[in-house]
Amino acid sequence: MSLVHYLRCAGGIIAREGLRFLHQRERFIAALVRPLVWLVVFAAGFRNVLGVSITPPYETYVLYEVYIVPGLIGMVQLFNGMQSSLSMVYDREMGSMRTLLVSPLPRWYLLLCKLMAGVAVSLFQVYAFLLIAKLFGVDLPWFGFLTVLPALIVTGLMLGALGLLLSSFIRQLENFAGIMNFVIFPMFFLSSALYPLWKMKESSLILYQICVANPFSHAVELIRHALYQQFEPTALAVVLLATMLFLGGAIWGYDPTRGMIQRRAGGPG
Repeated sequence: MSLVHYLRCAGGIIAREGLRFLHQRERFIAALVRPLVWLVVFAAGFRNVLGVSITPPYETYVLYEVYIVPGLIGMVQLFNGMQSSLSMVYDREMGSMRTLLVSPLPRWYLLLCKLMAGVAVSLFQVYAFLLIAKLFGVDLPWFGFLTVLPALIVTGLMLGALGLLLSSFIRQLENFAGIMNFVIFPMFFLSSALYPLWKMKESSLILYQICVANPFSHAVELIRHALYQQFEPTALAVVLLATMLFLGGAIWGYDPTRGMIQRRAGGPG
């Protein structure tokens, strides 16, 4: 297989995911309505309770903007990653996933292309949300729209890889609701998406430790620092490590000789 075949495959998968997203306008609207409800309703009360003062390095920014908006960006990417896993389960039930995976190209490359397609969709959703947030009067630095892009790509890969891993375990579409309840919501609420870690530590040391161990917390911190032209190496290291673990697990799960796909087919293991 030549480089042209690899590029053609990647372009086809990304284009297919893009067309699917364009034809599912409800998906785009839902992706924006969810964080906007939090932005307008919940964040307003959060802002009034905690006030505007904050310890360095954010002393010049309002707490409401520094903590809530990056957390909601993470929410958009988290739900998009889970939506991608839902589409994987649907494609598997309809048979289109089988057609893709029997391609002569390596299976890991096909999954990586699927992952990159999901990240491209999530970037569009995030920037649409940021623009609407600006219209609501949220004071975000325009240059931050550029500096946050690498962080969005890395965090999108991590959350998309998590979605791929989960899709290898989901047997039917009906099971997706359970995944939503037992994975997405704990991952979101037990993180720094809505509350500063130092506030969580004041409330409960156990919850603080759980939040620190949660890779989604580090994804939000990476976005938060990048949005304000800062760099957080620890968060980047954790996100990259989690991405490799999730993606490795997904590749194993979709391996017909070892993973969950093979087990469901009735083979050994």
